[in-house]
Amino acid sequence: MKLSVAALALGLASVPGTVGWGSLGHITTAYLAGHFVANTTEAFFKDLLRSQDDDYMAKVASWADSIRYTKWGRFTKNFHFIDAHDDPPRSCNVDFDRDCKEDGCVISALANYTKQSLDSSLPAWRRAQAAKFVIHFVGDLHQPLHNEDVAFGGNRIHVLWDGKSFNLHHVWDTSIAEKWIGGMRGKPYPLAEKWANQLAGEINDGKFATEKGAWLKDLNFTDAIETAMAWSREANAFVCTHVLPEGPDAIVGQELGGDYFKKAGPVIERQVARAGFRMAAWLDKIADGFDDGTKDEPVQVGRLKFDNPAKWRKGASVSTASPKPPGKKEKKAPIYDINGWFGFYAGNACASEHMGQQTLA
Repeated sequence: MKLSVAALALGLASVPGTVGWGSLGHITTAYLAGHFVANTTEAFFKDLLRSQDDDYMAKVASWADSIRYTKWGRFTKNFHFIDAHDDPPRSCNVDFDRDCKEDGCVISALANYTKQSLDSSLPAWRRAQAAKFVIHFVGDLHQPLHNEDVAFGGNRIHVLWDGKSFNLHHVWDTSIAEKWIGGMRGKPYPLAEKWANQLAGEINDGKFATEKGAWLKDLNFTDAIETAMAWSREANAFVCTHVLPEGPDAIVGQELGGDYFKKAGPVIERQVARAGFRMAAWLDKIADGFDDGTKDEPVQVGRLKFDNPAKWRKGASVSTASPKPPGKKEKKAPIYDINGWFGFYAGNACASEHMGQQTLA
């Protein structure tokens, strides 16, 4: 049975992502964002994503992971992280020019797909696809090891978690969050929604109420690169303080399910809360900025600073690149910089998250 392009490009929007940490982390941030988006934003994205359900964002939150290891989506593999070439725990820092790969990174990807989501000249399915990437990459930016190069983002550091062997990246993608909510007993969507509801309460009038305003201080919709870099640096700082406090060599083979978890759990909780709250604000900007030709005074956010050649090492000619629908002959292209969380394993794929080549449609 052959699937049509429409089924793959649009129909996948309604297919839940593969179960794993990605399901919990990404779905929770999407549900949480739903608590804080404006009513007009909700209507905008429900229409774009062709879903009137309350989980209109949650059910596409892991889509970007579900296509990253497919033939037509493999060029997106590098878009889930940025390789910070720093030296934890002595020094943690992220530098865009130094750390963003020639074929892109999570910083450039968020900027690129934000731009696409605002482009009224693109067909609706392309803008829907861009929106799904945006929802996913905001989450990825908040996972500390998606902002780190050491041992392939921790993929090559083997540790113990409650007596079982895992790599460190998996621990931060999956194990900490699952243990924090009491375990994954049941389907991920109800568990993620419950966690999101709890976090919304903490943001509204709980322990995060006094700091939520500061979470948006670096949000500048006219400069997507700098906004994403601010969030990346914030997450990367935890690599020195909580992920690798004694360095990469010292953590090898260590049991992390005890005292380490007690310190790391609150970090994951705060980062998921930040991701959902910021995602809502970013999506509000997209909905406000989109001009379908009916606005008397459309918001002028189309000229984002990532169009500045100084921000694009090899040009913005591929800024509209999207996963190539199946059925078309692949066209290889030179690798361009398209300045250009929780990047989770799709299916049983356990390949490193630091591989891939861009393929242009």
